[in-house]
Amino acid sequence: MQHSKKLRLILGDQLNADHSWFKTKDPETVYLIAELHQEQHYVKHHIQKTCAFFKSMENFAHALQKAGHHVIHLTLDETVEHATLSTLLIAIAQKHHCSEIHFQRPDEYRLKEQLDSLTLSAKKDHSIDLKYFDTEHFILPIEDIPNYFKKGKHVRMENFYRAMRKRFNILMDGGKPNSPEKDIQPAGGQWNFDTDNRNSFKKNDLAAIPKPLLFANDVKDIIERLDRHNIPYMGKAESTLLWPSSRAQSKEILQYFCQYCLPNFGRFQDALTQESPHAWSLYHSRLSFSINAKMLHPLDVINTAIEALNNSNGAINIAQVEGFIRQILGWREYVRGMYWINMPDISKLNALNAARPLPKWFWDGKTKMNCLSKAVSQSLDYAYAHHIQRLMITGNFSLLTGLHPDEVDAWYLGIYIDAIEWVELPNTRGMALSADGGLIATKPYAASGNYINKMSDHCKSCHYSVKAKTGAKACPFNSLYWHFLDKNKETFQKNPRMAFPYKTWLRIDSVQQTAILNHAHKLLENLDEL
Repeated sequence: MQHSKKLRLILGDQLNADHSWFKTKDPETVYLIAELHQEQHYVKHHIQKTCAFFKSMENFAHALQKAGHHVIHLTLDETVEHATLSTLLIAIAQKHHCSEIHFQRPDEYRLKEQLDSLTLSAKKDHSIDLKYFDTEHFILPIEDIPNYFKKGKHVRMENFYRAMRKRFNILMDGGKPNSPEKDIQPAGGQWNFDTDNRNSFKKNDLAAIPKPLLFANDVKDIIERLDRHNIPYMGKAESTLLWPSSRAQSKEILQYFCQYCLPNFGRFQDALTQESPHAWSLYHSRLSFSINAKMLHPLDVINTAIEALNNSNGAINIAQVEGFIRQILGWREYVRGMYWINMPDISKLNALNAARPLPKWFWDGKTKMNCLSKAVSQSLDYAYAHHIQRLMITGNFSLLTGLHPDEVDAWYLGIYIDAIEWVELPNTRGMALSADGGLIATKPYAASGNYINKMSDHCKSCHYSVKAKTGAKACPFNSLYWHFLDKNKETFQKNPRMAFPYKTWLRIDSVQQTAILNHAHKLLENLDEL
């Protein structure tokens, strides 16, 4: 019997060594890992993001080859003649006489659409069959998403998170999967320890912030290749990449996190500081790239954190671990579900009719607003910012000033090392910008300078005064916040969660209201100069 030869595509975010594809070695199966020109032009990426993906792909190709698989690893030099993934796949399949092309289901809608289209044309035009496989990565199976999410409907993340905890028996006391609900209770006696996880740094806390684990992966050849092909990019280029680029390095940083950062992760997960040499990393795991590229499975990360809790002799408490697991089992799985159930419609939503372009300092961090200068400059330096910087600093500013969701989406998608559209778009367009009309967040995440002052030490050395609402030295967040509420009162004033700020606004006398709104208008006309 003649076996059909198979070409199996591995995308840059499908570096899963535990995938069932690799359980057996088949001389009739060819694996393709390729740097694609199309992926360098749909958005401008941070140079470290591109280097991290390319280096991880190279390392994964070498690992598969060492394990005895037939692997073709192509760089931009070898794929330059192929404008699209589709043409490359057909060319490689024909060159190696493959009658089947296998691929794991892409996590981005645009790539799924591209491969869906190729599936139809390849059979007709080239007598090549395309077959889908699951990525075997996410905790919630893709086919179960409609059981928890409905298109165009708000789903409360906390309810989803609790359902996932029960379904997969994670941080639960008593009972087993599918036991009666009354027999299963959350570990620690409560579902959510968020109220314990909102501390800001005091002076005595700063010396204890751990030094981050950094790597030194040589990426000089990748940078030279990007320059040779005139690939546009942003951010600070480094010849050695500090981010993990293999499964082994990813496991190393996971263990480091559990030992040095997890004991205080939840406590300080929302905090900001500029007074530590490790201010950019703090207690955060920096595992998101490794997980999103599938070098680590989310359940392995969760189980490792629980094991660290159980073996810590009290050095780690459940509030720290629950806060960490909520981000993975809760939020990460939640945004993936919201993305797939609402695409492509969610990518076009602009509920608040925001239309302003990004200020020029989004590309260099040169603004007098200290919190934004720190967040943007750090993002450009490291391709990384933690969730509060993304949501309550750059996201909050983008919301208050009405920056166009398309531009904000492209910036977030390009600048962050862990940004893949399925996770970036719902966070940006939904959580940060309220552009989705309330699909994800039940209230806009808008805040004045007071919140930033409460959670950080940025305000004390800022050009602007966090206490002032008007005047040349007034913190822009203050008047912009009230302007945002006033402008969108028809949308938000009946929202119960917004009752307090609207009552506060109405207590301000009309003369001061006018002064605040006039000041905000001046700021909005000169965002580049802030």
